[in-house]
Amino acid sequence: MATTFDLILTGGTVVNHDGEGARDIGVKAGRIARIGDLGQASAGETIDCTGLHILPGVVDSQVHFREPGLEHKEDLETGSRAAVLGGVTAVFEMPNTNPLTASEAALADKVRRATGRMHCDFAFWVGGTRDNAGDVGELERLPGAAGIKVFMGSSTGDLLVEDDEGVASILRNTRRRSAFHSEDEFRLRERLGERVEGDPSSHLVWRDEIAALRCTERLVRIARQTRARIHVLHISTAEEIVFLEQHKDVATCEATPHHLTLSADDYARLGTLIQMNPPVRAPRHRDGVWQGISQGIVDVLGSDHAPHTLAEKAKTYPASPSGMTGVQTLVPIMLDHVNAGRLTLQRFVDLSSHGPQRIFGMARKGRIAAGYDADFTVVDLKRRETITNAQAGSKAGWTPYDGKQVTGWPIGTIVRGTRVMWEGEIATPGQGRAVEFSEALPV
Repeated sequence: MATTFDLILTGGTVVNHDGEGARDIGVKAGRIARIGDLGQASAGETIDCTGLHILPGVVDSQVHFREPGLEHKEDLETGSRAAVLGGVTAVFEMPNTNPLTASEAALADKVRRATGRMHCDFAFWVGGTRDNAGDVGELERLPGAAGIKVFMGSSTGDLLVEDDEGVASILRNTRRRSAFHSEDEFRLRERLGERVEGDPSSHLVWRDEIAALRCTERLVRIARQTRARIHVLHISTAEEIVFLEQHKDVATCEATPHHLTLSADDYARLGTLIQMNPPVRAPRHRDGVWQGISQGIVDVLGSDHAPHTLAEKAKTYPASPSGMTGVQTLVPIMLDHVNAGRLTLQRFVDLSSHGPQRIFGMARKGRIAAGYDADFTVVDLKRRETITNAQAGSKAGWTPYDGKQVTGWPIGTIVRGTRVMWEGEIATPGQGRAVEFSEALPV
């Protein structure tokens, strides 16, 4: 007897936890219902994926979409448009907005703004502060919360907890894994004089590798003392990779495409466009982060999409803000690395889908498996394209990779069984929902 589905993806190569193979996928009510040969089945919609690879939906667990308060740079709709144009099916958005996402009311406001408006699914990091340290255990379990995020080094916004006791007061009250911007604020203050006006390459001299390593060492020590789980964002130094290898019991970590692709050699060409916190560093650090990828030390990829307008980025360093776009280019940049032999397609899937599911406890996401949400990133591994500013879905309208030719391209983005992007076109209005987490499921 023939089976009927809402959607069938047919003819593609499915990549999931049991390898790669030619399999069809049947979807019912937004969930994966069957994997295998569905040649005798029927569906309301069938998508021919011949010659394409079907990956679990890519999750970008670090983006800044700037709403509320800084909508001239980006908003939840435009940021999520960039996400799905790049093959990303879910994002975790950061708390350094205005007002800060540091209370139940601020989180609820973001969830309300995002629901049915964002093109992808979403969760929001809640900022950990001295003022809300006693409440983080409740805040991290609220609907739409990705967890608690703490800035130990100053960056965009007003969230900063730089001292050991301040960090410990937050971690004593968390149960989920908390995320950290790990740069030692005390060293950054001491070294402000290292900044050279008009020279963005001095950014990495000021925010040096010692500032990053020293803070990560402190953070791991505090996590052990408080018996907490931590996630170190945007690893930028070879030394941190070596250190974190010895502390995988308490600490997971993230790498970004820009720290894997760019280096200090690119400041001469790109200037403030690649000014980031923590900085793009010397090639040896890029190689060190790749070592973390190859040895399994790095757990996830995140773009750290942090848009500013070109007018803002054109200011003379150090008046120029730190941050670059990245959510739309995460998939093509990393697929280009796959084609260059720097990592396997399976490892990319582990970093972009299985990894976020595993360490953050997403419910029903991150795998192609029956019962999971029908989130898929459909890619053409052989397609050669040139990344351009004109393709940008982001309100910022630019990318540091403008003019870069890549091999490997996102063809389609499917969120809970709905084709939201296909061949560079948005196919449906925003229908985003809050991601659920196993440690915070509603009763």
